[in-house]
Amino acid sequence: MPPGHDAIPGAPANANRSVQSINLLVFLSMKTAPYGRIVFGASAVLFGVIALKWHDADTWQNTSYIWKLPLGLAIGVFLMALQIAGGIGIQFPRAARVASILLGLVYSIFALSCIRGIIAAPKVFAQYGSFFEQFCLLSGAVAVFAAAEANAAKAAAFGRLARLGLGLCAISFTVGQIVYLSFTAALVPKWIPPKQMFWAVLTTIAFALAAIAILVNRRAGLAMRLMTLMLGLFGLLVWVPRLVAHPEAHGNWSEFALTVLITGAAWVVADLKSF
Repeated sequence: MPPGHDAIPGAPANANRSVQSINLLVFLSMKTAPYGRIVFGASAVLFGVIALKWHDADTWQNTSYIWKLPLGLAIGVFLMALQIAGGIGIQFPRAARVASILLGLVYSIFALSCIRGIIAAPKVFAQYGSFFEQFCLLSGAVAVFAAAEANAAKAAAFGRLARLGLGLCAISFTVGQIVYLSFTAALVPKWIPPKQMFWAVLTTIAFALAAIAILVNRRAGLAMRLMTLMLGLFGLLVWVPRLVAHPEAHGNWSEFALTVLITGAAWVVADLKSF
């Protein structure tokens, strides 16, 4: 675009530059917005397929207790099928609203299923961490619903809920890394300088700063995008090499899928125009 194409006649140069910057941001937002939804939907499908393929605790993780319910296996298979349907549906704008409701229902049930573990072991933070992982996915589903909402006021309200939900999850990610700092450090590939513990501490601080920015809504968009990038790097640098080394380990597949799913959830919240 030639310089000055969007200039306002008679306006100060700074004002014209501001208009051009805003137009650029809008353009970039329009160009990048679908990708978060694509990642979120595709990873929902992947996670559902993995869970349906392997019926074990490594793939179903904290939702495996559903099997113990009357018709538990049928209920679990139905929920995973809904997740797959929702993941496919959000790829299409006309189906995104209904698909987001399906995903929201599934992730609400998965989050509620984690409460059983919290009650059974209230001093074990991993139980809370599992809840907030599912709650993060729920926030992503709410964000997709907000993006599909035609009413501006309702879209902003749902977008705000999605942002606050993601902010709470960022707090959980922070606390989880503090509580399990040594384990977090052990996940960092040894070939990345300077040391594993350095990156464990740095990413913990990054989660904490992101949580603050998101919750107080100051530079929240930037914070969510940077957190999305960090989560994506976790999947790429931590879980992809483990998948390559041990593709037979079901836990590696589910952890990779869950990491990418959480990344997609954070991405779709960050892509919202109003929150």
